[in-house]
Amino acid sequence: MGITVKGQKAARDNLAKFISDVQGKKAVRAITKALIIIGTESATMVPVATSMLINSQYREIDTKGTRITGKVGYSANYAMYVHNAPGKYLGAKKLRPVAKGSAKGSMGYIWDKSGEPQFLEKAVDKTEAQVSAVIVDEMKV
Repeated sequence: MGITVKGQKAARDNLAKFISDVQGKKAVRAITKALIIIGTESATMVPVATSMLINSQYREIDTKGTRITGKVGYSANYAMYVHNAPGKYLGAKKLRPVAKGSAKGSMGYIWDKSGEPQFLEKAVDKTEAQVSAVIVDEMKV
């Protein structure tokens, strides 16, 4: 005695549509929101002398198969050096060196109140709870 089951094709189609939605839209949107949160926080800690570093911030999302990765960073050629700087003058009120002919102190202080070394790592640590909440909220069914 056989049993007839109806709706298998519709269930299969709906499952495929759901997986496509999560993979193609929801996950990318969640990662984008997380990158925006981290990027905004890191921008508050980037030292600003000429605004070149802070204006070089970028976000990138890469999808390879089922893996989706996101990057936030700074493309200025000296960004890594500033990020990895020891910060020994942090809070020391030491004037930034200026070019010959420029007024002393016109560039402000090294590591003034707006700048911190390791600004990307600190931004990730500070926003961990926000990022988790955004991902959980975005991935709800």
